Amino acid sequence: MRASTLTLAVNLFLSVLKLVVGILASSTALVADAANSISDVTGTIVVMIGVKLAGRKSDKGHPYGHERLESAAALILSGFIFVTGLLLGYRGVMIIIEGVAGDITVPGALALAAAVITMAVKEFMYWYTRSAAKKTGSSALLAVAWDHRSDVLASAGAFIGILGARIGLPILDPIASVVISLFIIRVGVNIFREALSKMTDTSCDETLENELRGVALEYEDVLAVDTIRTRLFGDRIYVDMEISVHGAASLYEAHNVAQKIHDAIEYRYEKVKHCMVHVNPAEDPRR
Repeated sequence: MRASTLTLAVNLFLSVLKLVVGILASSTALVADAANSISDVTGTIVVMIGVKLAGRKSDKGHPYGHERLESAAALILSGFIFVTGLLLGYRGVMIIIEGVAGDITVPGALALAAAVITMAVKEFMYWYTRSAAKKTGSSALLAVAWDHRSDVLASAGAFIGILGARIGLPILDPIASVVISLFIIRVGVNIFREALSKMTDTSCDETLENELRGVALEYEDVLAVDTIRTRLFGDRIYVDMEISVHGAASLYEAHNVAQKIHDAIEYRYEKVKHCMVHVNPAEDPRR
């Protein structure tokens, strides 16, 4: 929430800065970049609401918790980013078409300074938010971090376009706004795919599943790990595992083995929300 609050404040500041300077300096690229920051403000508010709701405890209507609400927030954020990119791209293309038949205003020098300030601030925000996302395991916050990085690239495009326009190629300014829109659309698509995978019970990578299997095999009473299934639930993980123990073991002994594995996995892996261990009877080849 601290990272999101700082992001909100920074985006508000940059939105006003780029919009005012873009209008005063007659830079379509900077105005496009300002519109991107304005969409970021809306997106950040959505993320903050999603994170807050996702942190609520389980209740009767949601016995598995509310973690998926954070992924839902990331989906909404991706929609804002995608639509913003489309609108900015359309506007840039229209300006280019109109400029071919007429004149395109050359942006003022102040627009260059605004683009440089934006790049510096957004690069700092990318590393700050990315660090917070890794500490908390928040997919919505990671989406915001990558949005910061896309803003760096967008502002770089705006800088190049403004500079090119000032040295005699005014059409580069609206062209830069179109390039910026493509970066924005790409970020929106990537965030959408990442969030959707976390809402459709996508399994974890094979490396993690092998690590979980290794935890179970640390116990000598475990003859084999028959099956292991994982699924993402928002930013948390559910694990279902079947192990084999000697068929002559008592119910108490078999349950004790399963409980140890359950506790070990949930203790070592903070993202594991729940681990279910089922015991299958088998002949012990070691006896």
